[in-house]
Amino acid sequence: MVPGGIPFPMISDAGGHLGRVYGCYDEGAGVDVRGRFIIDPDGVVQGMEILTPPVGRNLIETIRQVKAYQHVRATKGAEVTPAEWQPGKPTLHVGPNLVGKVWEIWKPDVA
Repeated sequence: MVPGGIPFPMISDAGGHLGRVYGCYDEGAGVDVRGRFIIDPDGVVQGMEILTPPVGRNLIETIRQVKAYQHVRATKGAEVTPAEWQPGKPTLHVGPNLVGKVWEIWKPDVA
């Protein structure tokens, strides 16, 4: 990794090989459409986003999601991250007492 660079691997797919595998290759245009795939160390796709060319991606959101997946993996799934979770913020503990009560347990700041 380059100092100050992104702390996880990213790839480019100039030939469209991976785009075809992941279903984001535009055969007519001969290019991949913008896609982001978060793949865990076991090779399982945990998150993905496909955007049309006029809309850019949000790198800050991508990093937040990677950190959330890392946190869930580190807790072996015992904790999950609610919507808009940020590192260091409360998580939800998986169990029967969470079913139907997420809103009661997780109280986001509502403007």
